[in-house]
Amino acid sequence: MKRTIIKIDENRCTGCGICVKGCHEGALQIIEDKARLVSELYCDGLGACIGECPEGAITLEEREAEPYDEIRVMDRLSTLGKATIMAHFRHLHDHNEKQFLNQGLHYLKEKNLHLDVINQFETGANNTKPNHIHSGGCPGSKIMDFTKNENYSATSADTIIESQLRQWPVQLHLLSPAASYFKNADLVLAADCVAFSYGNFHNDFLKGKTLAIACPKLDSNIESYIEKLTIMIDQSKINTITVIMMEVPCCGGLLQIVKMAMEKSSRKVPVKAIYISIQGKLLNEEWI
Repeated sequence: MKRTIIKIDENRCTGCGICVKGCHEGALQIIEDKARLVSELYCDGLGACIGECPEGAITLEEREAEPYDEIRVMDRLSTLGKATIMAHFRHLHDHNEKQFLNQGLHYLKEKNLHLDVINQFETGANNTKPNHIHSGGCPGSKIMDFTKNENYSATSADTIIESQLRQWPVQLHLLSPAASYFKNADLVLAADCVAFSYGNFHNDFLKGKTLAIACPKLDSNIESYIEKLTIMIDQSKINTITVIMMEVPCCGGLLQIVKMAMEKSSRKVPVKAIYISIQGKLLNEEWI
């Protein structure tokens, strides 16, 4: 069957092993100092390992591959303890993979294992609203309350900040890459969470630019994003791309999407990467 699955660029891979830790399903191993996909049955194609890779060596592609097998995954995970199973289920829940999540829960019931895990996730499996889930696993899903920080302050402004948005729609799935507002434009490609975290997003980043937003962790059909960006580069002849991401690892997938589009395009445009902290601070910006 044809499905989305990871692809590893061995020229970029340094064998650091970070991606192996990020893949709770066990699809990756370090072999001869390189990350290798050891089982297509274990790879769910959701790309948790992409944000973990510091070298950008892991991407997603659609190709012929064995179907993902949740039961085989659970056979392996059931011996690794509650924390690993929780991280795996949280991963499935965050990507709304209810069918696989239900299969995993049914597996635990049949084996009479980790009944407390079942209780926490059963509501989430059926209604996409889990009972209390402990923080941990993916850093992007960790629960934090900023109001408990002694340095937290909520200020109000006397003046209204005007919107700098120049077009609609803005979600990359809905955008036409050939739309007139992309012609010779400076593109801002922002992760969904950025504008909610960075208070002065419109004035600092959006003014005079065209916007597209996406989430590399939760959005489906990433290949269509790559194709759209390639068209924007080659046909609409955009001038620059500014990729704005949150500091959480999974957000790095947005930059990888741009890099993949650049590799497919006949033109090369300057790309700037900007990272925002989860509390809305500018951490770093650089042309790459």
